[in-house]
Amino acid sequence: MYRLAKPLLFRLPPETAHEAITGLLRVAQRTGLERAYAGHYAVDDDRLTVEAFGQSFPNPVGVAAGFDKNAEIPRALAALGFGHVEVGAVTAEGQPGNPRPRMFRLREDEALVNRMGFNNAGADVVGERLATQRLPDVPVGVNVGKSKSTPLADAPADYRYTYERVAAGGDYFVVNVSSPNTPGLRELQNREQLAAILTELQDAGASPLLVKLSPDLHRDAVVDAVELANELGLDGVVATNTTTDRPDELRSPNAAETGGLSGRPIRERATDQVRFVAERTDLPVVGVGGVFTAEDAYEKIRAGASVVQLYTGLIYRGPGIAHDINEGLLDLLDRDGFDSVEDAVGADL
Repeated sequence: MYRLAKPLLFRLPPETAHEAITGLLRVAQRTGLERAYAGHYAVDDDRLTVEAFGQSFPNPVGVAAGFDKNAEIPRALAALGFGHVEVGAVTAEGQPGNPRPRMFRLREDEALVNRMGFNNAGADVVGERLATQRLPDVPVGVNVGKSKSTPLADAPADYRYTYERVAAGGDYFVVNVSSPNTPGLRELQNREQLAAILTELQDAGASPLLVKLSPDLHRDAVVDAVELANELGLDGVVATNTTTDRPDELRSPNAAETGGLSGRPIRERATDQVRFVAERTDLPVVGVGGVFTAEDAYEKIRAGASVVQLYTGLIYRGPGIAHDINEGLLDLLDRDGFDSVEDAVGADL
């Protein structure tokens, strides 16, 4: 069905198409249709189960932050066969984000460029929604960002406010200091400022707590961030976010748009970041960037990712992507003689 609908959806502006899809998923969630989805898309096999940062994942394939910014459709997404859903980014203040258009397809490259700017309903609204709705039987993470209006010096308190309002509904929490679309945000990746944010959240009781890093960080800065995660006893690292770089091989004219690039063109770079991080910590790594196929996911798992996430792949491949990746992972595990996904984690390190 998605093959038939995709040409029509791709005639719409990307954000309009996204709103249409999420609207349909909201209807499915309200009417209970997600149970029918689960019967069609779920791959139930113990070999796919992963235990990481205190959570049990029925499979390693999750939805990255950005798809469900306001925690409106976590059950519907889980019903599509995903092993976890990360909502957000959520900020203390509700904010509209950057002016439209702010999302662009790079069709020839199977990529997206976005400069959304953390548009979301705010921590009070999202926290209430998480606390009162029935959540899926898979881990639900909450990605926490900084409000645009908050000065960098006040960032720790801003992050804490958001955490305290979403705490009741999240299974894990991700500190997002790596989006390229909030002015100055990436400056918070320096050791001193990042430490202030993380310790503030730990003082508030945030656990499991992970940090999401940019693929554009200099290697020395990645080492600093990973060492800090180790020292503070964080629960994991997410590698990576979108990139402001533009590979030479991009063919789409939309590559000239400003914002963060995601999708196929960043697959290798993201996997390199996963490997670089995994070589320097025993903390679980969440691998994000360019996951479209079972081979893409398996590459990151063998490079050290305990679980993986995707967003752009869902746009281009449709609602069956988690099912297809999980079925493919079972074949790859059989081929290589692994008894489970967990056995394959870091096999190439």
